[in-house]
Amino acid sequence: MTAPRLVLVGPPASGKTTVGTAVAELLGVPFRDTDADVEQLTGTTVADLFVQHGEPRFRELEEQAVARGLAEHRGVLALGGGAVTTAATRELLVAYGRVGGTVVWLDVDLPSAARRVGLSRDRPLLAVNPRAMLRSMLEQRAPLYDEVSTHRVATGGREPEDVVADVAAIARGGAR
Repeated sequence: MTAPRLVLVGPPASGKTTVGTAVAELLGVPFRDTDADVEQLTGTTVADLFVQHGEPRFRELEEQAVARGLAEHRGVLALGGGAVTTAATRELLVAYGRVGGTVVWLDVDLPSAARRVGLSRDRPLLAVNPRAMLRSMLEQRAPLYDEVSTHRVATGGREPEDVVADVAAIARGGAR
């Protein structure tokens, strides 16, 4: 199959970049982040895109980045936390899973996510009331992550190396 070895989805602060980078290194494959792809394409940050062009424009660019990543990338692909909010992206991920692709939902609880996010200005949807926005995001997006994922790994209250070990085992076809 010419597709990523593994796709990571999950809310902000679930560990997609940390875990994805480490798993890619363990597997000897490249790591790619669709938010970074959008930033490289536009020459600006995700936060600035939200401010200057709005969420709909960002989601459009993100959808294209996910489609490119699924078509071109052969390593670990991490999606932005809100990528699953567009139907087209969910359809691509479900189709990828149906043909044997691995989509891991890194699930995080509210207290852990709130601790990890802090008051980060890099997360535009969390700028006003981070804890309330996180709670709402976790509740609203959970069914979407569930819809697209083939596996689910809890990250809250766990050491990154333990999560990396679980995800690497899944990527190697071991634990579920």
